[in-house]
Amino acid sequence: MRLQLIAVGNKMPGWISEGYHEYAKRMPPELPLDLTEIVPGKRSKKADVQRLTVQEGEKVLAAIKPGTHVVALEVQGKPWDTHKLAQRMQQWQLNGQDVAFLVGGPEGLSADCKARANEMWSLSPLTLPHPMVRVIIAEALFRAWSLLNNHPYHRE
Repeated sequence: MRLQLIAVGNKMPGWISEGYHEYAKRMPPELPLDLTEIVPGKRSKKADVQRLTVQEGEKVLAAIKPGTHVVALEVQGKPWDTHKLAQRMQQWQLNGQDVAFLVGGPEGLSADCKARANEMWSLSPLTLPHPMVRVIIAEALFRAWSLLNNHPYHRE
């Protein structure tokens, strides 16, 4: 089983890349976390933001491998605490499907990405900087794995 984070955005600050990679490399070999970056459309004062979001969505959808379970990161999604995420991870592992986590650009995910999602997860009711979401997801996934495997990283 593989975990894939598909995120709109590239050219991240060094601290974002370092934070993401720190947690991604902690994942066990049997549950790797891979990052797929989608180059965002160019935003300007006259840009058609809706069209850009649709185009970004098409690129996100193209990055999803067939048979993958899709989790969209959405403010309107269900909030999961660490235990719930661990339960979901355990279920995904039992199902044997790869899982892709979708993170949109500044305007969020396209309607087509939301429609493709098997479930929606909300990290917080706060609006979070999209680059920071990468680090939060990677840490949350590692913590959930730690909980399932009695790893000392997770303590209550």
